[in-house]
Amino acid sequence: MRRFLLPFYLVLSGCVPSTPSDMPSRAETQSVAGNLPAVKVFSAPRPTPSLRANSDIGRDFLELSFNLESGRSLPVLTRFEGPISVRVTGRPSAGLGSDLSRLLHRLRTEARIDIKQNQAEDANITIEAVSRKEIRAMLPQAACFVAPNVSSLAQYKLARRTSLVNWTSLRERKRLSIFLPNDSSPQEVRDCLHEELAQALGPLNDLYRLPDSVFNDDNVHTVLTGFDMTILRAYYDPSLRNGMTKSQVAERIGGILARINPRGAQYSPRRLTRTPRTWINSIQRALGPGAGQNERLRAAHEAMQIAVAMGWNDHRRAFSHYAMGRLNMSSDLKKAREHFAIAARLYGQNPSTRLHAAYTASQLASFYIAEGNGNAALQQIGPHLDTAARYENAALMSTLMLQRAEALDLAGRTSEARTIRMDSLGWARYGFGPDWAVRAKLREISSLSPLKRGRG
Repeated sequence: MRRFLLPFYLVLSGCVPSTPSDMPSRAETQSVAGNLPAVKVFSAPRPTPSLRANSDIGRDFLELSFNLESGRSLPVLTRFEGPISVRVTGRPSAGLGSDLSRLLHRLRTEARIDIKQNQAEDANITIEAVSRKEIRAMLPQAACFVAPNVSSLAQYKLARRTSLVNWTSLRERKRLSIFLPNDSSPQEVRDCLHEELAQALGPLNDLYRLPDSVFNDDNVHTVLTGFDMTILRAYYDPSLRNGMTKSQVAERIGGILARINPRGAQYSPRRLTRTPRTWINSIQRALGPGAGQNERLRAAHEAMQIAVAMGWNDHRRAFSHYAMGRLNMSSDLKKAREHFAIAARLYGQNPSTRLHAAYTASQLASFYIAEGNGNAALQQIGPHLDTAARYENAALMSTLMLQRAEALDLAGRTSEARTIRMDSLGWARYGFGPDWAVRAKLREISSLSPLKRGRG
């Protein structure tokens, strides 16, 4: 289940951890999003290849494929056999068709999966577009989810407490449904589509230790990465089949990866330690629903202590600092800034966490803008605009662009500021959705600047 961080001081796309369940899903986020520019969309994908050793990827593959997010084990590998068909039903939002076509093309060319769209009633995968209210009625914390052995939300409603939709009982995937919102921003719908279709096809688990994957509860990555495509390609390798046990797959995964991912032989194994449940629980209490501010701070501090005790210096340690920064924004801005700065340093050590670094840079840029230091804000933002574009994150990209516009105003470059602010709005419409949400985002970031603070 995907998690979204609570809204930030500077609202960014994020994820709020909540209680793990056995139904792969994406946690709900707040709707963040005169005449605004047309919605902008991304063109050709630019996926970044995985930068990890095949031995590490093989270990990840086994943990992703033989466990659910709740921690329960799966007895055997399950997948579709033969060509896979996908259909769309319900009331799909305007951009779903084009986003689905782009994703299916990537799955065919990058993961080598034989998958195509049709409208046959017996399609293997049904994508039903329904309202957020209808999804929440089934899974209160989910923004979207996938279920086996059903072809509609009505069927799932009847079967949801039976073994029919129990993933641990599955021995082969023949029919399942993905339930997507039709009243969320285009980016949220697309993010749900990528994650749920990936889980419909392949692994059902998420791992916090993965820095470059949608199969991670931090929800930084929202479109399938090079690592994810490698995992899916291995999942559908001809040498694997339905019903294989973990030990049987373990005997073959090394050879599969050597063949399909030869670049993985050039990297040294990192062998990141497993993420203890105590750290996960602390992060979920800190950033999930239902807790008061003091409880959140205590939980975040516990997560930090665990990260230090584990000797981590990877993205999980950085995420612990990021959580501390987020939770101190309302009470101790100096402490929040210190934690964001540590997170930025840690994220900056690994090319696989460039997108994480971009989120943190946006947080730090907000401090410089609030201080009236436009040049420092520009230096903070500059390296990360292309990163947001490469990872197709329109919400983050428009946020960075709007911050850049404020910084340019502070630096006296008002003409440039006007141009980039206007250019950002088309991306904001994709990232945040309705016009009112885009205008709210514009006001929110504008209010950071001492030139405009207090107006209106």
